[in-house]
This record gives sequence, structure tokens and C-alpha cells, in this order.
Amino acid sequence: MKISIMIEGQNGLNWTNWKKIIDTVENYGFYGLYRSDHFTSANPPDKDSLELWTSLTYLATMTNRIKFGSLVSPISFRNPTLTARMAAAVDDLSTGRLKLGLGAGWQDREHKNFGFDLLDFKERFLRFEEGLLIISNLFRSNAPITFNGKFFHLKDAILLPRPNRKEGPEILIGGNGEKYTFPLVVKFAREWNAIFLTPAKFREKNKAVDELLVTKGREPAEIRRSLMTNLTYGQNQEQLQKKLNGRDPKEMAQRGIIVGLADKVTDKLHEYQNTGLDEIMLQWIDLEDMDSLIHFSETVLPKFNGG
Repeated sequence: MKISIMIEGQNGLNWTNWKKIIDTVENYGFYGLYRSDHFTSANPPDKDSLELWTSLTYLATMTNRIKFGSLVSPISFRNPTLTARMAAAVDDLSTGRLKLGLGAGWQDREHKNFGFDLLDFKERFLRFEEGLLIISNLFRSNAPITFNGKFFHLKDAILLPRPNRKEGPEILIGGNGEKYTFPLVVKFAREWNAIFLTPAKFREKNKAVDELLVTKGREPAEIRRSLMTNLTYGQNQEQLQKKLNGRDPKEMAQRGIIVGLADKVTDKLHEYQNTGLDEIMLQWIDLEDMDSLIHFSETVLPKFNGG
């Protein structure tokens, strides 16, 4: 199981700390670095929120080995034709290291504040499917495409220059929903990214994805499996208690959050590894605390294939 870092871009990300995070992840053995795509947080106060594709372009030029990408970029405020163009360009710039994580959108506040229509749940996923179809076709088609949907319309649209990778950047779809998300994973994605699940719950959801793939005539091995969850990590007990800030570690663990010092975190990661996960993206909330991230890389990371 490969171990990567995920950060929340709306949680105070600016160029100063983004550069430090990139350097740490690239130089201390992590497999990848991913970030969310939000204008702002679900609740005030608002903090720095460096724009996604600008930041990924910088990352592509300043790193040589790590995978990276969006977890996830919403169709609700990202036009799919522009997303396809930006993603293909950044993937080429990085020599094929981008994972294009896509989602339907969910955060009501940012959509209201910045003038985007989130839509109701069913309509939101219909729009998401149209966006996925457009992006996939632009990546794969050497000829112009025309598309007339409910939400998007294209006439003789083509992606130029053509992506270096034959079918463009690999699409990742995140989410745990069996009714709406999983059918889109099976239809469009090369990777399914689960969110905040315990190892036991991940096994259940993973089985559901396998079964759906089989019903569609596909092999389960065709889609990689990853999971994003929060890591609340302390170099020592005093630091851990400060980070917990009164929260109950047992209750957090029941929600799929990984909590503890190096030994306990290592044991929990082994539990996830035993589920068959290909990669785990650990959400690192404190964008200033690179000392603890380095400590994690030196004490926990070497015990896994991703280190």
C-alpha cells in the first residue's frame, strides 16, 4: 500500500506553505500529494485558498517523482472542457504523473458565495455524468466531438495538442455512494477513492464495487482502490493531546480517522493495507507542521511499500 498526503486547500494554503509541503512530500519518500479544490470552507472564518490548477502547475514543474492531483475537482464550478484542457497540459508537463480526481460538488456555502448553482442531488449527478463523458471523450478522441446535453453543449470540439498519454490523464472518482457514485466509477474511472471509512467498512464498499464491475462484464482489477482519511498524528503524547483538543480518539476512529503516535498509527495502516488498498491519502490538516510530517516519514513510512 502506497502512502500519500492530502491537504485541504481552503484551510490556509498559500504559496509559502505550499512550497514547503511540496518539498517535504517529494524529498521524504511519500508516494503522492493531493489537494482539495474549494474556494472557501463550509463555515467561516475564510482562510487562504490557493487556486487548484495554478498550484498543480507549479508542483508539476518543481517535482520529479511524486504522483499528484485533485481530490476532487467539482464539475459544479469547473467547466469540463476547461478542466480537460488544464489537466492534459499539466499531465504532459509532469510527464504523466497527474491523477484527475473529479466530483459532482457538495459544499453549499462556496457555491452561494461565488455564484455557482449546486443543484439538487439527482440533477447534480446528471451534470456530473455529462462532464465525465465530455472529459473522457476529449481525452480519447483524435477527431472533433459534438455533444448536446442538458447542461453542456459542444460542436466540433477537439483537445489540441493531443495528450501525451494515449487516453489522457487517469480519472479518479471519489465517494462512497452506491446509488450514484459507484455506477460512474465503473463507467468512467481508472481509480475509486473511498472517503473516511474504517477498514471493515471499506471492505463492504469495496465488495460492492467488485460486484458492480462483474455485472458490467469488467474485471475488478481494472479499477485501482484508494482511500482518503484524516491523520491526527503526534510525535509524542503531549503534542497528540494538543492536536486532539478534547476530541475522543475512540469516536474519531469509529469514523475512520487514524489517530495516535507512530506505533498505533503503523498498526492501523497495516489494517488498511490488509484490505487490499492500493494507496491511502492521509489528510494533513496543519499546513504549518512540517516537523511532524517529517517525523512520520522517518518513523512510520519506511514500514510500508510506499516509503
